Amino acid sequence: MSPPEEPLLFDDIAVGTVLKSVEPYVITAEEIKEVARRWDPQPFHLDEAAGAASHFGGLVGSGAHTIAASIYLGATEVPRTAAIAGLGIDDLRFKTPIRPGDQLRQTSEVIETRASVSRPDAGIIRARRTLRNQDGVEVMAYVVSWMVSRRTSSTSASFESK
Repeated sequence: MSPPEEPLLFDDIAVGTVLKSVEPYVITAEEIKEVARRWDPQPFHLDEAAGAASHFGGLVGSGAHTIAASIYLGATEVPRTAAIAGLGIDDLRFKTPIRPGDQLRQTSEVIETRASVSRPDAGIIRARRTLRNQDGVEVMAYVVSWMVSRRTSSTSASFESK
């Protein structure tokens, strides 16, 4: 077994870098209902018959569930980054609901990098994240920002954008 690759530092990440999930996240009916009971108890998330009678035409996962699956996949993307903390999500769009049996994968394309003003040991990455199901249909898209460790503690502000 080969040792895991070292995570990418801010200094090694450029605009255009693409991170990809390797293994799919599989959605189950049980998980849809479990998440819904706790966080979004809408009938079409809780019951197959209610889902079938809704405009969705079947049981669907909530937006909170979709976001949670995406965050999980983000933690498993390769190449890994030396992430310190998530900073935010912008321009969140739900495109297609998740359903039992969906196998979700995602890509995150870096669209901006900049040195942190307050933390010279870190930089900030922004990426366009796209979550797709097994048929390649876009499920959700957003722009995510996170802080990444730097190799150097240079205070020179760098900025790159696409």
